[in-house]
Parts: sequence; C-alpha cells; structure tokens
Amino acid sequence: MSEHVLRHRIHEDAIALVLGTLFVALGIAFYAKSSLLTGSTVGIALLLSYATPLNFSALFLLVNLPFFALSLLRLGWAFTVKTLAAVLLVSVFSRLMPFWLEIGHLNPVYAAIVGGGLFGIGLLILFRHGMSLGGVSILAYYLQERHGLRAGYFQLGVDMLVMLAATAVISFDLVALSVAGVTVLCAIVGMNHRPGRYAGVS
Repeated sequence: MSEHVLRHRIHEDAIALVLGTLFVALGIAFYAKSSLLTGSTVGIALLLSYATPLNFSALFLLVNLPFFALSLLRLGWAFTVKTLAAVLLVSVFSRLMPFWLEIGHLNPVYAAIVGGGLFGIGLLILFRHGMSLGGVSILAYYLQERHGLRAGYFQLGVDMLVMLAATAVISFDLVALSVAGVTVLCAIVGMNHRPGRYAGVS
C-alpha cells in the first residue's frame, strides 16, 4: 500500500461537518421521541433534559465546555475549532429538527437500533475528518490518536456508566433499549475507526 496520504480538502471537511451533525441530530430526535438515552455528553444532556425544564440544545453546549480545555491543550486548534463547530451545529440542528420533521409513531426498538446507527455513522464521519462531538469523544479520539486505544470500545465503557445513572430517571426497559443503541453506535465506530484502517487526514 502506498505510504502517500491524501489529505481531506476544506470543502470535504465542511461537507462532513454538516452531514455528520445532521445524522447525529436525527438520532437525537429518534431518542428524544422514545425517551431513550445514548452515552457521552449527548446522553448526559438528554438525561438532564428529561429531569429538568432545560432544553437539550442549551444543556449540550454547557456539558461540553469543560472538555474543550483538553482538546485545546492536547489536540490543537484545528481539532478544537472543528469540534466546537460540530457541537454548535448539533445544538442548532436539534433545535430546528421539530420544524423539519414531525414523528407521529416510532417503535422504541426501531428507534434504539436505527438511532444508535445514526449516532455511530455521524460520529464516524466526524472522527475521520479530525473532529468530534466534544466531551468523552474528545478523550476517546485523543487516546486512539496518541496511544492506540480503540475509540469505540473506550467510549462503550464510559457510556455504560451513563446508562447506570439513567436508571434513576427512565424505566429499566428503556435503559435496556438504550444500551442496545449504544452498542450499535460503538460497534460502528470500533469496527470502522481504528489505527491502520483509514488514513484520511485533514
């Protein structure tokens, strides 16, 4: 295999940013409709939105703020700026989603599996273009890029802790479905974003 690596162009990063965050925002709409949870800061923000009067978009921004210090110090300005853009777009798209999509009926099992798939695909797109959704995914990206620890499997462990906290807010059957969705998400990232499998850089 050639050692030459083709870098992503600016317009390719921009397209990935929009498409990746749209996939994630759609997954959030599925989960919010079914009162499901995912992991990382998206899951924490969803959990808080179920337990408080605050909306997801504002909570997602607030929860992510502390993690940007790690991003700036360890991963540089480019990654931090693109990740901040991704977080902002997910917040905006999630706020706008009710104006774009009205869901009448959604089976919770379907929502868990397909929503988890949407999260995973969106996060995979962002990872491959040198950005993330903030929070734990910043740490997961850093650990893989600098230490070779698989991002998907690290995030799965953290996400299970979020699921444990969720038992205080949502019913056990919804937590079980949420775990299934998180497993789908992490399987997608774990299988497709790993050292040596994809060499795209921005």
